[in-house]
Amino acid sequence: MVKFARRLAPVLALACLTAAPIPAVQAATAPLDTPLDITKDEVALELRPGGVLHVKERLTYSGAAPVRKLITRTRHDDANDRVYRVSDLKGDGTLAEDSITVTGRGGTATLEYDVRGAFTPLTGVEELRWYAVSGWSVPVELATVTVSGAAAIQNLSCFAGDPASTVGCTIAEMDHTGTTATFEQQGLRPGQALTIVIGYPSGASGGGKPILERRFDLATAFTLNAVTGGALAALLVLLLGGLGLVYWTRGRDARVMGHEAQAVSGVHDGRFSPPDGVRPGQIGTLIDEQADVVDVTATIVDLAVRGHLLIEEQPRQTYDAPDWVLVKRPNAPVDGLLPYERALYEAIFDGRDAVPLSHLRGTFTAELGKVRDALYQDVVRQGWFSHRPDTVRSRWTTAGVIISVLGVVATVALAWLTGYGLLGLAVIIAGAAMAVGGQYMPAKTAKGSAALAHTLGFRRFLISGQVGDVPPEQRVELFSRYLPYAVIFDSVEPWARLVADVGGDGRQGDNLYWYHGPAEWDLSKFADSMRTFTTTTSGAISASRQLRSL
Repeated sequence: MVKFARRLAPVLALACLTAAPIPAVQAATAPLDTPLDITKDEVALELRPGGVLHVKERLTYSGAAPVRKLITRTRHDDANDRVYRVSDLKGDGTLAEDSITVTGRGGTATLEYDVRGAFTPLTGVEELRWYAVSGWSVPVELATVTVSGAAAIQNLSCFAGDPASTVGCTIAEMDHTGTTATFEQQGLRPGQALTIVIGYPSGASGGGKPILERRFDLATAFTLNAVTGGALAALLVLLLGGLGLVYWTRGRDARVMGHEAQAVSGVHDGRFSPPDGVRPGQIGTLIDEQADVVDVTATIVDLAVRGHLLIEEQPRQTYDAPDWVLVKRPNAPVDGLLPYERALYEAIFDGRDAVPLSHLRGTFTAELGKVRDALYQDVVRQGWFSHRPDTVRSRWTTAGVIISVLGVVATVALAWLTGYGLLGLAVIIAGAAMAVGGQYMPAKTAKGSAALAHTLGFRRFLISGQVGDVPPEQRVELFSRYLPYAVIFDSVEPWARLVADVGGDGRQGDNLYWYHGPAEWDLSKFADSMRTFTTTTSGAISASRQLRSL
């Protein structure tokens, strides 16, 4: 066995020595998938009429076809960029997004194209500046550039290296005729450039001039000067003045002479009679043109006072949250309810005879939208508004938002293309003013303005707290009828105390005909109970997010 191993060892060693060079040979003879370099780049530039620089370029390269990233934009001054436009590419390449991809085969390629924007008129001369060899993805061993034209060359120079380099190239010379220049540079690395600069007499290019594009800059896009400031002020005056004119002609309430807000008691022939027959929910919507949470809260109290439901305060321990049960009155005359009152009544009970107030948060939320719509429809039906206030607000607000969005678009466009971005701000401001001002556009009719004047007189009476000479037997009912209106006018506690101070015969009582307290409760606690009830009810309604909260 040992002898066999000794005889096998030389054979294995020879096999290893023979096999070892194989990977190296394969690597050396494998085809190259990446470009190595451009051996030679020969460029011929010819001046043509109209400032066109015609280019013919011949490449000799090894490896895969290279790619050139053209330099087509440079900084000209603080506000503008200089643009070189390359077009009409022919030959062994394709042009896309300022890049030339060589498509030649066999290591050579010919390209032909035009360049515009390479000439600059100066005092007494014209300057040709072009990055004749630049942006190649591989090194360039030797670059030569020949420039020919009919005009005599006055001066020339060239630079090699990075595009902004000031290092001179290897060779820059002209022939004996003075119309042809030759430039040469060796060893350009990937991305580097050979830049040629030639001075010609004025008019040599036939109308060539630099192509400038304004560069976006926030500092110049919103420049405030006499022109932009004056234009901005004029546009603001025009837009905001127009908006004010629209409000003056369409958004103001109709004026009604002789309807000053004098105190109105709300009593006629010894019976409760609110001015113009308005009910609490209507008053709230009439005053602020909004269907509010407080309007619905006051309507619930009003339904109780008028005998459609009973409010029963529930007993509670020290740390329990207060609660009430709303009880449907049997045989209540619901046919006499207004549409919004009927919608609220049905939303509260919804096929049941009693419901705790704490349960309303989740049971009648979806129905409050109907109550809100019915309130807005009611004020139109009464003739107080010609159109639903919420619809008017929505239209104007939507228009304002649209104008503001258009103003943003205009601002961006003006800032990008010109130096007048400030003018777009005027449109944004006008749109925002319209969106905000839309809240004040609902206008009352003459009938609505008169009803509002009477209502304000009624509010003055309630806030004054002067009850006048009311017979004792009428006080509980009359003061109770006032209470829902006091909810609207934020005077609940004073009027609740007035109700608590009287009974049917002028003496203290334990309950009211529409409000019952728990055991050991009397009317001395009614003011506090009523304040807590209205606050809790408003909270339950606010949770629905269907009506505006104050």
